[in-house]
Amino acid sequence: MWWLLLPVTTIAGVLLSWSPPVWGTRVVFTVPDMVLTHLTVHHETGEVYLGAVNRIYKLSANLTQLRAHITGPVPDDPRCYPPPGVRLCAHRLSPADNVNKLLLIDYAGNRLVACGSVWQGVCQLLRLEDLAKLGEPHQRKEHYLSGGREPDAMVGVIVEQLREPSQFFVGTSIGGRSEYFPTLSSRRLTSDATSAEMFSLVYQDEFVSSQIKVPSDTLSLYPAFDIYYVSAFVSGGFVYFLTLQLDTAQTPLEPAGGPIGPGTTGGERFFSSKIVRLCANDTEFYSYVEFPLGCSKDGVEYRLVQAAQLAKAGRQLAKSLGIAEGQDVLYAAFSQGQKNRAAPPRESLLCLFTLDEVNQRIRERIQSCYRGEGRLSLPWLLNKELPCINTVLHY
Repeated sequence: MWWLLLPVTTIAGVLLSWSPPVWGTRVVFTVPDMVLTHLTVHHETGEVYLGAVNRIYKLSANLTQLRAHITGPVPDDPRCYPPPGVRLCAHRLSPADNVNKLLLIDYAGNRLVACGSVWQGVCQLLRLEDLAKLGEPHQRKEHYLSGGREPDAMVGVIVEQLREPSQFFVGTSIGGRSEYFPTLSSRRLTSDATSAEMFSLVYQDEFVSSQIKVPSDTLSLYPAFDIYYVSAFVSGGFVYFLTLQLDTAQTPLEPAGGPIGPGTTGGERFFSSKIVRLCANDTEFYSYVEFPLGCSKDGVEYRLVQAAQLAKAGRQLAKSLGIAEGQDVLYAAFSQGQKNRAAPPRESLLCLFTLDEVNQRIRERIQSCYRGEGRLSLPWLLNKELPCINTVLHY
């Protein structure tokens, strides 16, 4: 197993030397008794869009509330599939809060993509100007993006195309329902917000499609297995995801409904942080690769990623790192150890990775596998560790 594990001392001097600007006034936006879950800022107008429980807000650049759009509560039951609006459900419906799980600006369509926790992850398309609902596709199975209830385990990114509809890459936890939801997929954003093709897979035939599902065999062995998505971004023709996933190499087998086997450590679950990469124009996902990520300080490892942000290196930072100004760097916050994903330890680090270094490590790993060295290290997807095979590359 290869790790990109950097000591925090490589960046501590840069981080500690930064000082925030002095503001003339302090502006605060508050909503009493309301939980805010997501925020996105329009890169041209500076307007702020907030995702919350049962609400989407639009604020001016100085945080004055301009609009509010109500998304819930709505009658629902998490066991209803498809949503009750499509077919009658055998379960009793009750008012359910709609927790915003994803909030993205579709600049090409001049609209907001807002996905919630109700109705199996149905998304609304809202007009940027006034948050008027343009569409809420829910007629086809492709319209249900996530059955997981956690508000912070789903991320996405929009990739604009020159002559084709924009692509919507989305990663989400599945809550054990692999038959319904892919953990990673690429979907169409049609110009018509009411089109039945909205959110359909970019590519699909009898054998291959623009999605990756957690195999049912994996869930049989590890019922708690899931992939929790922390961040997503685009750089240099690639789409990246920062994820937390159950480490099946360290976590004991736990058959569904059965006890923990003898000799285990009481059912402790271990997690690993991984960066996932695939080509933005790869509609069949053949380029999918994941690589463990973490950092360390004073011999202590931090492997539970909590948040991440891609940015351009400024002059001072670039000089300190020995890279060109304007190169992509990834800031990531990690908690200590590999346990307690839902309630991570308070000890944490803010670490920095140059994206060039990440890609270099990935290239080295791929090339070594072509030389027949090591293993593929995708046990959750392949259900076993497969050795790399010496392969002749043709250019």
